[in-house]
Amino acid sequence: MADAKQPNRPLSPHLTIYRPQMTSISSIFVRITGNSLLVSTLLLIWWFLAAATSASAFASANYVITSWAGDVVMVLSLWALWYHTLGGLRHLIWDTGRGLELEAAERMGWVMIIGSLVLTALTIFCF
Repeated sequence: MADAKQPNRPLSPHLTIYRPQMTSISSIFVRITGNSLLVSTLLLIWWFLAAATSASAFASANYVITSWAGDVVMVLSLWALWYHTLGGLRHLIWDTGRGLELEAAERMGWVMIIGSLVLTALTIFCF
């Protein structure tokens, strides 16, 4: 059977000719942000456990979280939290049967992107 001649069929479309849709991109980012929130949650748990353990443990954990890299991780985590929240709200709307039209779904994807950036900036600068 292994020597059977392969039929000459066209290959499926490659990524270079496939145009990703807003719904697929936003859905993928909801999954990515959900998983990345686990990392920042583990960092915060480490920070709390270090605070409960000793002053030196807290000093090292606090140094990592308040460093420039820690600031970047925390700001990205804040954005991920807002994006993931807006993605959950989008799914609640979809569960009611609304917003499933192509134009509405694409508009909701843009609202998720722009809304999460605006909410992140408001959270950083207003609180």
